[in-house]
Amino acid sequence: MATEYGQGYGHGLGFPERGLPEYGGERRHRLPAGLRAPFEARSWREFGYVLLSLPISIVLFVYGITMVSLGAGLLVTFLGIPVLAAGLAGCRGFGALERARARALLHLQVADPEPLRMRRSGFMAWMGAVLKSGTSWRSLLYAVLHFPWAVFSFAIAVNVWAYGWALVTYPLWFWVFPVWAGQDGLQLYGDETHRIYLDNPFEITVTALVGLLFTLATPWIVRALTMVDRVLVHGLLGPSRLATRVVELESDRGVVVDTAAADLRRIERDLHDGAQARLVALAMDLGLAKEKLAEDPQAAARMVDEAHGEVKTALQELRDLARGIHPAVLTDRGLDAALSAVASRCAVPVEVQVDLDDERPVPAIEGIAYFTVSELLQNISKHSRATWAAVDVWRVENRLMLQVVDNGIGGADTSEGSGLAGLAERLDAVDGILVVDSPVGGPTRVTAELPWRTV
Repeated sequence: MATEYGQGYGHGLGFPERGLPEYGGERRHRLPAGLRAPFEARSWREFGYVLLSLPISIVLFVYGITMVSLGAGLLVTFLGIPVLAAGLAGCRGFGALERARARALLHLQVADPEPLRMRRSGFMAWMGAVLKSGTSWRSLLYAVLHFPWAVFSFAIAVNVWAYGWALVTYPLWFWVFPVWAGQDGLQLYGDETHRIYLDNPFEITVTALVGLLFTLATPWIVRALTMVDRVLVHGLLGPSRLATRVVELESDRGVVVDTAAADLRRIERDLHDGAQARLVALAMDLGLAKEKLAEDPQAAARMVDEAHGEVKTALQELRDLARGIHPAVLTDRGLDAALSAVASRCAVPVEVQVDLDDERPVPAIEGIAYFTVSELLQNISKHSRATWAAVDVWRVENRLMLQVVDNGIGGADTSEGSGLAGLAERLDAVDGILVVDSPVGGPTRVTAELPWRTV
């Protein structure tokens, strides 16, 4: 599995324990975020989301409460169960609408929940599946909880937005009061004997500045309000944690199966093209030497000597193949000795530091850690043009950390199909993470995190 160092890499997670820097890829603007927020499309999308939430939540709340109450009241008869199932199914449909609205206006990517699981077809099976589905009840809970929050967020957002823009534009429309209302300006205070109007230039300017503060703060207030909506949509309308974990495990199982099949194909190819071909040639040479033994002993001796060299080469290829699968030194002496042996075969000087306090993870995790470092060092030898590299292995609570650094040209490519992508998939199959920091021009820092599991 070869990894080529070429184009740049997209930023991943960071590991502060070893000082891995983090880089942002955000677009730079001339105006600060606080000044441009009122005019950004995101702010208006979020404000539109809050405005739509009130009428939609009213419909959701009325529908959910009505159907559940009606179904619960009719449970004494057979009609209560289908009415309750229909109410829950309708809530699931509204949940799909809310997920679509959140994707469009909040750009919140929420996966669809698990579908109904019916062992057989028919209306009775459908009712049972709807009533037993956790998604149905979470959708009903969303319909109930979202209504009071929608009322609150609508009142806050609309009032802050309206007062902000009204005050900031007050210098443009304050003339309405003396012309049409018969007063000097916007009334700030008034009783039976005394009234205060905002009518002189200073008061008008201060009013506009206060409105400007409200206007600048409105997008952030609305954004804070929609954060609660994000939590509600993601937590109640998305897939459950158990379903998400099942999907992850199914994906990881597929990765493990594919990786094992690829390893078997690689071993078969290496045996067929290497040791097997040499052994076939060796058998032919020994057969010819046997025929010439009586006629020309010297020629037979030369052929046997050549066959002896082929045997040594075949044995070395078999040792290399076995070392690539799972070296004996890893089983006998652990990661420290095994990684030191790999580093000694690297084309550049490599410093190895293993700090595990004489503890060892399970063989599967140990083997993946060895394979990861071996592949990264092989990439350094082939592609990085480095003159120095370092391997650091340590443990942080229940995680095994690996870090490989080199001073090469950088630009490691982690796009799909590359060797680094394959390593990331292999680590992800055991709940691991691969993070690459490789700016063009170097240096390159690859950090891997694996679960620490003991026997």
